[in-house]
Amino acid sequence: MEFDLSLILLALPIVFVLGWLASRFDLRQLRIENRQAPKAYFKGLNFLLNEQQDQAIDAFIEAVQNDPDTSELHFALGNLFRRRGEYERAVRVHQHLLSRGDLAQDDRHRAQHALALDYLKAGLLDRAEEALLKLDGTRFEAQAHLALLANYERSRDWEHAAQIARSLESKGQGSFKGRLSHYLCEQAHACIATNDMAQAEQHLTQAMHTAPDAPRPRMDMAKLQFLQDKPALACETLTQALVTAPTAIGLIAPLLAQYAIAAGQGVRTLARLKAAYAHTPSLDVLDAIVALEAASGAPTATAREWYARHLEIEPSLVAAAKWIAGEKLEHEQFHPQVQRALDQAVKPLTRYRCAACGFEAKQHFWQCPGCQAWDSYPARRVEEL
Repeated sequence: MEFDLSLILLALPIVFVLGWLASRFDLRQLRIENRQAPKAYFKGLNFLLNEQQDQAIDAFIEAVQNDPDTSELHFALGNLFRRRGEYERAVRVHQHLLSRGDLAQDDRHRAQHALALDYLKAGLLDRAEEALLKLDGTRFEAQAHLALLANYERSRDWEHAAQIARSLESKGQGSFKGRLSHYLCEQAHACIATNDMAQAEQHLTQAMHTAPDAPRPRMDMAKLQFLQDKPALACETLTQALVTAPTAIGLIAPLLAQYAIAAGQGVRTLARLKAAYAHTPSLDVLDAIVALEAASGAPTATAREWYARHLEIEPSLVAAAKWIAGEKLEHEQFHPQVQRALDQAVKPLTRYRCAACGFEAKQHFWQCPGCQAWDSYPARRVEEL
């Protein structure tokens, strides 16, 4: 018994020392790991600030390996992969987050939203739609609906786009009446393509009621009426458009001149366009006036006078090129070369430019092909901006 007691007494200090050493080792290891994780994190942040995304990704991967339970690092890494265009890796990161049982509910919704954005950027629209619909009732619902709206617009699913737009408007996310009218016009175009004129007319009538001040529904209705061999009715519709959307006169005037000539209403329309031009000089209105005068048998000299008068109002290379086209030069043999040079120089000035992204095009678009913004193209050409 004495032997056993002495052995225990001897072992106690040894056990104490070993325990103390073990605790010191654990603390030291913990401090090392805690220093490594923030170091890797700040290293990645520094790379991000210097726009070195490859090195930032490597640093964040190192940080995630040191602290795999930190969701913020996973979110940062997933966002970096998406910005780099590595959508598959971004999807894996966000799917890994969603598979974790210990993830907070708000972080789960956040990961679901990030995963939906990954699918959108990758062009996987069906998967994106499925992921976005799961965010109903969360704090990401409004963002998800806006993304869904863009998704439906890209896939030209105008009926579902209209449903989402109405939902957003009912929840105080702004007015979507302009977009809803565009959706109806797009549906009308699809009906015209299948020769369903009655349904197209119904869509356009609804579009005019939805956005009474928008120029497109009346312009499209006039085009439909002209297709149905009703040029006088088309002229009346465009005349209404001049009243409800006067800023779009540059788009309306060429159509109005064309339909007025067909309907035999050139004189009345000419007077109306001259009054509009006197109020707001525009090259497109001027071209419509010249076309109407030419149809009435006015001499070409009158057209040159109009362009010369426009040059007195404002300097315009486009008007100068059109004026000089009908003018006789002192060295007439060089006229074709001079005219070609002028026509080439004015081409960029006759384009339309998106006010949102700067994308330029020969024709006017209701939705920008570059940034997908609606009504971002002014009704005036580049030279007149």
